[in-house]
Amino acid sequence: MNTPFINAHVRLDTHPTHPSAVTATVTGHHAHVAFVALEADGWEAVAADTLVLARIDREEPYWANQTAQQLEDVGITTEISSGLREAIDEEWTWANYPMPWCTRAEIRDVSNQAQKIYDDIRHGRLLIHAHAHDGHTTVAVGTHRDTGKSVYLHGENHLRQIADTFDSPAQALTAFERLHGDSMRPGPAPLTDTERQAAQARTSPGTPDTGPETPTPQPEPSPQREVVPAYAAGPGDHDAIFEEFLAAHDDWEKWRTWSDGTTHAIHKSQTLRIEHIHEADPQETSWTIAAYETPVSEHMWHLTATGATPATILKALLTVLASDDALEADGALIREKTVTEVTRPLADVGWQHTNQGSYLHWKPQEGDVRLTLDALAAQSPNDTSTTWRIWAGRDVDRPECTIHASNNTPATVLSHLTGELAHGFGMPHPRLQQKRATLGTPTPPPRSPHQPPAPRRR
Repeated sequence: MNTPFINAHVRLDTHPTHPSAVTATVTGHHAHVAFVALEADGWEAVAADTLVLARIDREEPYWANQTAQQLEDVGITTEISSGLREAIDEEWTWANYPMPWCTRAEIRDVSNQAQKIYDDIRHGRLLIHAHAHDGHTTVAVGTHRDTGKSVYLHGENHLRQIADTFDSPAQALTAFERLHGDSMRPGPAPLTDTERQAAQARTSPGTPDTGPETPTPQPEPSPQREVVPAYAAGPGDHDAIFEEFLAAHDDWEKWRTWSDGTTHAIHKSQTLRIEHIHEADPQETSWTIAAYETPVSEHMWHLTATGATPATILKALLTVLASDDALEADGALIREKTVTEVTRPLADVGWQHTNQGSYLHWKPQEGDVRLTLDALAAQSPNDTSTTWRIWAGRDVDRPECTIHASNNTPATVLSHLTGELAHGFGMPHPRLQQKRATLGTPTPPPRSPHQPPAPRRR
């Protein structure tokens, strides 16, 4: 069988500011094909043409080499820099590894399982209820959202393992409290140094050494662009994002109304619906999501987003709508546990919490963005007005973008959005870029030259 030709080129290189991370620069007419393939393999976008692989097991060169082989197999041209090739070929061992009987392949398998646990926690698939220190290392208890199975975790970073499993969160928490009642704390443990370094590597593509290493001709690279936090990013093409969502999820059906200016999408259950107004004013409502207990009942909760909602946040919203989490509203009042779950991603990155009358606010130390909870509305079971509000921009009376959510909006939907606010990045809004150029914002100094990779003995 002939491999189809794909006009895409992927250049893999060591990350200039992280000792083991790897960057991928994608160019070519079919660059989007390679981009999607890399994202599916665990790489994360940090610029329009650049992705980063940053893991907590320090095995990025090995997995980058596996990625290169997979891309070549499907017809995508791949180039590996000499620095990365040296890291791939280098033999090393973890110093003082606690399982000395393991072979190198077995150590890599243990580390990869720890990486999967870390990714599940980071992406919200594994909800951590509590953590503690057992005198030697960190332990935690959590529940997988997709299966409902609870797990007892032991260890940190590349040594974290599932030590036990439980049929329910109640059973898991009871056992965990019995063992660690004196030291247990709610929620996940603070990030380790390794986790913080990996997170930092995923926020910037750095400046890979792009000097020629092989005579292989390369397509003209697209220009590097600034990357900004998700809440400051541009809206992108909402219509295209919606079409991609519908094409990827056949359990949603598109319905046209009498007006070509509006499109509806209805979930196969008939209890979750999306309305998108195509040419709404950037500050006016463009998206309305409504959930119903039955196809003919009053709505249980609703959420709206304005036309200037950043593309990365809109994609996060649509992603969680495609999961069962969007159907989990139980009609109960918002409790402290709900607030903690929704705001945990913000607390993890240092957002500040303040009270102003009946309103609770969360904001970063720097950045024009807020999350607000109306505490009075939260305690009114029949109140269908806004309970949660996310807004970004310098003018509170006319923000750049706004998301409103009512009572009963599932905490998992909201925590997915706050997770994107805390950790997401995107391309800046073109109008804000133009404003900066008009004001003569100085060009930032160039990054430091590429440094050789650090020694890799663990």
